[in-house]
Amino acid sequence: MRRNNLIVLSAAIFIFAASFQHTEAYAQEGGLDRGSIKSQFEYINSVSTNYQEYKVIRKTQLDQLESNIIDSIGAYQKQIADINIQLNEQKSSIEGLNAEIIQTNEALEDAISQKDSFSFLGFYLHKNLYNNLVWGLIITLALILIVSYFRFRRSHVVTAETKKRLDEVQEEYEQHRKNTLERERKLNRQLVDALNKK
Repeated sequence: MRRNNLIVLSAAIFIFAASFQHTEAYAQEGGLDRGSIKSQFEYINSVSTNYQEYKVIRKTQLDQLESNIIDSIGAYQKQIADINIQLNEQKSSIEGLNAEIIQTNEALEDAISQKDSFSFLGFYLHKNLYNNLVWGLIITLALILIVSYFRFRRSHVVTAETKKRLDEVQEEYEQHRKNTLERERKLNRQLVDALNKK
């Protein structure tokens, strides 16, 4: 029975060793052809042999690893260049969009100012300024009208009083003239009477 166990154990070890060799051969075939650089270094480390404290690597594997590293660096540099190109394109696109936003904001401000203003005598006036000017003009004209009305009324009253006084003075003058003429006639009669009496 021990022998059978020993045969089974030997067969299991043989099968395991055969499959390990097959896996190692498969890994050697694809180890440097695919995978990351780190996995390729790990592969080189696992398949290389030891000599004293050094690792012995086959020249073909080292050349293949160097080629893979150079290809990876080239691919990364191309990716970096593509990303930089894309970044520059995005920057220029952003700058263009910012310029469009500024232009749109200026157009909006112009539209708002034109909406809130209009041309008056060749000048653009804001509606609030125009309203203030018009109301100021109306109030000024109303004040001038009120002041003119009161001045006219006062001058009319003064004119009426002056006319009344003039009429009174003319009446007095006429009365005085009549009285003077009457006195003169009386004096002339008295003089004539006195001359006649003598």
